[in-house]
Amino acid sequence: MDFGVMMLVTDYSADAASAAGAAEERGFESFFVPEHTHVPVSMASPHPGGVEIPPEALQGVDPFITLAVAAAATSRLRLGTGVCQVPVRDPIQLAKQVASIDVVSGGRFLFGVGTGWNHEEMLNHGVDPRTRTARLLEHVAAMKHIWADHEASFAGRFVKFDPLWSVPKPVQRPHPPILYGGNGPRAIERVLELDAEWMPWHELLGETFADDVAELRHRASLAGRTSVPVTVFGAPADEEILDAYRQAGVSRCVFPLPSASAEEILPIMDWYADVAEELA
Repeated sequence: MDFGVMMLVTDYSADAASAAGAAEERGFESFFVPEHTHVPVSMASPHPGGVEIPPEALQGVDPFITLAVAAAATSRLRLGTGVCQVPVRDPIQLAKQVASIDVVSGGRFLFGVGTGWNHEEMLNHGVDPRTRTARLLEHVAAMKHIWADHEASFAGRFVKFDPLWSVPKPVQRPHPPILYGGNGPRAIERVLELDAEWMPWHELLGETFADDVAELRHRASLAGRTSVPVTVFGAPADEEILDAYRQAGVSRCVFPLPSASAEEILPIMDWYADVAEELA
């Protein structure tokens, strides 16, 4: 089982190069960054984790700029979005960003995707929250054509474009791994529809998680897929919990880091690295 870290890089925290470089030095496999384009002043949508989060903790440096900086400071570390809010982004532009970060990182990008939870944020982008899942599925389908086809075109409910050329193509073919970030009752169905990996959030996992992983892999095998990697996002540094995840077939656990200075996050990274070494 691999271990990664996730951190919202801000203008007051350790910078992306320092944080990612420290993660690589400590042997972590991956470095993830979350995304919110902005924080609405009037926000009634509850956080899925059921906790109050201050606005400054919800947004930071754009994830693709953050990961480009991290790519330049590292050579081995895998770099991921955790998650990119695909429904509020233009799929043509997003396809270019994904391909570009995969190229500049030498094929190290992990494309974590999700629908988002903040309804007010979506509405400010002109996206009806009721359509966010349908948009996610369609946007990803359109991007797959852009990544794979020399002349790509698409005609759907939300995305329509005439034949176009878009380069560069991703280094990872046919595209970087897509990790669906979701815990809902239809999460397995979404993973299968997207032909993706699964990246649920630890705080929202229940006692049936091991059974859910087994069901996912059974259904995937029926569809002809040989494997479906599972990443647990926001995992605690608890050896018993992590060992249970490993026994359930989880392939990666991602530890959370605060948006804080290097002096604050480095001891936490050291602790996480010690826990990971114990489980190696």
